[in-house]
Amino acid sequence: MRFTGWPEPGELVVGRVDEIEDFGVFVELLEYEDRRGMVHVSDVASGWIKNIRDHVSPDERVVCKVLGVDEDAQQIDLSIKDVNDHQRSEKIQEWKNEQQADKWMTIAFGEDVSDEQYTSVANELLAGFGSLYDGFEAAAVHGTGALSDTDLTDEEVEAVVDTARENVSVPYVNVTGYVHLRSPGSQGVDDVRAALEAAGEQNGSGPGEEVELDVTYVGAPEYRIKVQAPSYKIAESALEASADRAIAAIGERGGSGEFHRERQTDQET
Repeated sequence: MRFTGWPEPGELVVGRVDEIEDFGVFVELLEYEDRRGMVHVSDVASGWIKNIRDHVSPDERVVCKVLGVDEDAQQIDLSIKDVNDHQRSEKIQEWKNEQQADKWMTIAFGEDVSDEQYTSVANELLAGFGSLYDGFEAAAVHGTGALSDTDLTDEEVEAVVDTARENVSVPYVNVTGYVHLRSPGSQGVDDVRAALEAAGEQNGSGPGEEVELDVTYVGAPEYRIKVQAPSYKIAESALEASADRAIAAIGERGGSGEFHRERQTDQET
């Protein structure tokens, strides 16, 4: 996604070296449509510059600070030397993230998505989260609830959430569910204990996938299952599998079990 307006003075922008002259460098702004700025030779690097081509190369990707904007003159003044290594690294990563999020938009709404819908959805994510990437990341972690304050349609929310859960990698996510376990027999306590042991017996979903399960008592007959995993998809799968194991185990002992996402008892202990 490219912005159609103008950058603000002080903003950091990602660009491509488009043309090199002895007096400066012309840079295509990769985040803005049809915008090109100029870095005067004195703003390319600190100190005296004998040959400007020793500091920049054609098609090189650079991060620049916007020094000034003259819309009437169609002029954007930039500086390369005013950007430190940390700022450069952060900005490049941010730009790469947005490039990735742009691909997710295409996955979510198709190659033939209209410019109007793309812009509408993108603006909602930008307004709510500051960037497309952050919007998708929030959707991956928190699901539809993350987008409840936006003006997206139900279909658009579903498309964003489904795409995010399939494609966004986050450090870890936490999901929670509840099981009701009942056993009418004289060994009811032992039956429930066996079911809970079954629920928590598997702490991995496959090679390289770390899943942590925590099963705790809420209030008879309700028990909470918490799952921490590398992705929402893995966490949901592990949660459902844990509940299924508990329900199967209590069922084998003549009892019954029921899984639900929301807490049912009145007060947590």
